Amino acid sequence: MSSVTTIVISDPELLAKLAAANGQIIFEGPTGDLVQTVETVPFGLPPAGYVPPISDEEIERRRQQHRAGKPLSEIMKRLQGG
Repeated sequence: MSSVTTIVISDPELLAKLAAANGQIIFEGPTGDLVQTVETVPFGLPPAGYVPPISDEEIERRRQQHRAGKPLSEIMKRLQGG
């Protein structure tokens, strides 16, 4: 099991560099010595090689289907036992 270390960064220039980084980040000390390397994780994107279980065509077909729903007021009334 991996652990998580939280480091708060208050330097705005460093924050901007980290926010713009993609792929591997190499942290070096002031003398150029390696401190640590990390791999960025794309926010909101599936992992590389992920194949969705439903094709794009199926998603579009389902999007086009007309679905008659119930008004929210009716759903709330039913949930409240009325």
